[in-house]
Amino acid sequence: MPHSSRTFTVMSDGELTFWMRAPFVFWSLVFFVFGAVVGSFLNVCIYRMPRDLSLAKPASQCPNCDFAIPWRLNIPIVSWLWLRGKCRQCAESISPRYLGVELLTGLAFLASWLAFGEQTTTGVLLAVTWGFVLAGLIAATFIDFEHFIIPDQITLGGVAVGFLVSAALPALHDFDKPTDSLMSSGLGILVGAGSVFAVLQLGKLLFGKVRMPLEEDESATFTESALHLPNEVVPYEEIFFRNSDTIRLYAKRVELIDRCYTDLNVALSPKQLIIGDESFDPETVPFLKAETDELVIPREAMGFGDVKFMAAIGAFVGWQGALFSLMASAVVGAVVGVVLIAIGRRDWSARLPYGPYISLAAVIWIFFREPILGAWLPTEP
Repeated sequence: MPHSSRTFTVMSDGELTFWMRAPFVFWSLVFFVFGAVVGSFLNVCIYRMPRDLSLAKPASQCPNCDFAIPWRLNIPIVSWLWLRGKCRQCAESISPRYLGVELLTGLAFLASWLAFGEQTTTGVLLAVTWGFVLAGLIAATFIDFEHFIIPDQITLGGVAVGFLVSAALPALHDFDKPTDSLMSSGLGILVGAGSVFAVLQLGKLLFGKVRMPLEEDESATFTESALHLPNEVVPYEEIFFRNSDTIRLYAKRVELIDRCYTDLNVALSPKQLIIGDESFDPETVPFLKAETDELVIPREAMGFGDVKFMAAIGAFVGWQGALFSLMASAVVGAVVGVVLIAIGRRDWSARLPYGPYISLAAVIWIFFREPILGAWLPTEP
């Protein structure tokens, strides 16, 4: 776990000469620039990962006209400002998110250096490690905000990297021996994943679905873009936030364009339509009408991606950091949700991505671990 106060490591003369050759402010600038470069790559991840696109090919291009962006127009922060947020080829606006991610990641690496960095090999490695952890949190936050998913490349990859780095850099968990550091990382993974999984199961039991009853002669119609109920039309984007989200019903009668079924179960998710024992691709079924007494609509606050995400965080911050991140994220999420509802930006039935709150809680722990532990576990005077 990170240190809040610097303790300089005993170094060889060669190591001391190398790191002290340049002033601390120089390394601060290096970390900011390096972070901005990482942020540029994060923009690629944020756009391509949820769409299952390659991160390597094609090269960076305009999201509007697919213009291949040359390196001189792809300098982090500078290029977006120089071009005033527009594509050089088509002049269409490029989202300020690109600038924001690069700037935020640069500041994240700078903050890691200022908080944990020493002009020693261990200090630099700690600062770089925490910088990449923060970069992962940034990528997960932006992806979850837009798509309500956190890709396995970030979550499962984070678990593996966190565990391996804990062995190679025991100082990450304030230990000298790799075995102690691995124990801390392993406990963080288990506690992080286990605690969120327990909350997820409890949430499913209490709030995981909404039952919508229909009158005897009423029916529900499913089109390509929305669920049509007798008194309202609900776009699928307000129902399906993950590929696993599923509408379920028992239908007295189901009508498709070219066939009819009676008395069977129906389940519709973004990737699959199941009618009785038959399975269809939803994109090939533009119309479905079902006579039913009740629809069961998914309303889960968290998904299994959050379980894996907390496991990845626990691999770096240990079991105490994982527990704090879970508790603090619940408080932050509740406060943000109430505020958004109060100002009319959300209603009570709307979902909010939970990953960003976990990320914010983890950042608080990373930078303020010792004060939190002091308040959590006060020592005898």
